[in-house]
Amino acid sequence: MQTANGNETAVERKALSEEQINSFWTNGYLKVGKILEDDEIELLRREYDGEFERARNGHHPRFRSHEIGETRVLQIMQMCEYNIHFRRLLYNDRILDLIEDLIGPNIQLFHDQALFKPARHGGPAHWHQDNAYWRCSPPNLVSCWLTLDDVDVHNGAMQFLPGTHFRSVEHGRLAENNALLELGEEIDESKAVVVPLPAGGATLHHCQTLHHTAPNKTDRQRRAFAIHFMTPGTRSLREMKYLEVSFEQPVLRMRV
Repeated sequence: MQTANGNETAVERKALSEEQINSFWTNGYLKVGKILEDDEIELLRREYDGEFERARNGHHPRFRSHEIGETRVLQIMQMCEYNIHFRRLLYNDRILDLIEDLIGPNIQLFHDQALFKPARHGGPAHWHQDNAYWRCSPPNLVSCWLTLDDVDVHNGAMQFLPGTHFRSVEHGRLAENNALLELGEEIDESKAVVVPLPAGGATLHHCQTLHHTAPNKTDRQRRAFAIHFMTPGTRSLREMKYLEVSFEQPVLRMRV
């Protein structure tokens, strides 16, 4: 675009409408819908399945299995460090445009994770706030949760408690699995909002929004991938240091 005197001006770019942005900051989450193309989904499915196959064979250093009773959730932290296709996904402009509308044009990776619920015995993710684990300051990180399968309440769609991002909530350790957290107070699950998505769909949520996913008791698997974004200069209260730019936590977009 040019002004009357011939000088170029920046064209304002918006991936989200003002209504969507206001909804995110009011409720602490936003359903975006499908953002990946079918060929992208198929490629990522193949790579995802391959990484978990290697993990099950004992060849993945960042693999975890969270078991509660007879159910389990399988997790690979920092998939982007081991798979070029998931590394490239971090820089996907469709995703970064969404994040820019919420936290601004300077975007750094906090971390990513693949979360797999097997068919019939995929375990639950209990109600929690992400920043109870992370303990980042300022607490303004935003997550993009992507699914590679159709998801609904029965196989592990995301569920949110609107408006819970305005304050932090005390968490304790889960008795069955000391690696996981649980809330230290009762919540009203009747206010939970289930967000079904098609394969290739996404939700965005604030790091203090209470959320969980139900067990997967269906014959369908649920393959999800979460990317957690922060602004450069974020501080870890757990490690008492600023989170510097590195291969593990690259700057994904910078506008000056």
